[in-house]
Amino acid sequence: MQVKLLTHSIGAELVGVNLAEAIDNDDLFGNIRNLLLKHRVLCLRDQTFSRAEHVAFARRFGELEDHPVAGSDPEHPGLVRIYKSPDQPNDRYENAWHSDTTWREAPQFGAVLRCVECPPVGGDTMWANMALAYENLPDHIKVQIADLRARHSIEASFGAAMPIEKRLALKAMYPDAEHPVVRTHPDTGEKILYVNAFTTHFTNFHTASRVRFGQDANPGASDLLRYLVSQVYIPEYQVRWRWQPGSVAIWDNTATQHYAVMDYPPCHRKMERAGIIGTVPY
Repeated sequence: MQVKLLTHSIGAELVGVNLAEAIDNDDLFGNIRNLLLKHRVLCLRDQTFSRAEHVAFARRFGELEDHPVAGSDPEHPGLVRIYKSPDQPNDRYENAWHSDTTWREAPQFGAVLRCVECPPVGGDTMWANMALAYENLPDHIKVQIADLRARHSIEASFGAAMPIEKRLALKAMYPDAEHPVVRTHPDTGEKILYVNAFTTHFTNFHTASRVRFGQDANPGASDLLRYLVSQVYIPEYQVRWRWQPGSVAIWDNTATQHYAVMDYPPCHRKMERAGIIGTVPY
């Protein structure tokens, strides 16, 4: 196996690896998992495994989950089909920087995404290293956000375009989750900046140490949240991967955010993703 860095800050391409072999090969899988924690994102070409093997490999990291809106393949629970076509010109939610399912009490640990069909140009995916984003924050910002917590909402994202009855039913099933703004990685112990497109507001900003008068609370919290969310836009934290049929990406959803670039209409883009259940952030 060759490990080729994609950038200095995030991402590596694995060459000479068949992921299907890692289903039963403990040494190979252990090596892949260690590399994932080190590089945040692992990319591979020419993977020909079946849907069943896709699910079996991803399950080595942990149990898989279904998505309440996107749904899963009927024969392979936990395998979400993300199919885009020219018939869906307004389906654009993916092109926002986000960490998957932070609206859950226990967001995903990571995911294994395989390209089935893609346009000849366009449709890349980008990832950003949110451990590095936290590390490079000014010290006074780190002090200010050390104890902050924030809400993450499926209602305000996937549910926003639904009729009100369906939106409220979705929220009742998945109430807004509250997570620390600075999360600790459960495997590496690193500090992670943990706000993204699903984050709606801070829940404990309005304290005497941050607010002189009540009038300060709303603009102060909103401006700080916008600043923190904007850290993901910094190119030095990012990697960009061009897809080909049979390409696979594995990423650490705890320490990264990603962005699916939708610059390819009127082409088809068919991706299949297995999402791995994670732990409650602390």
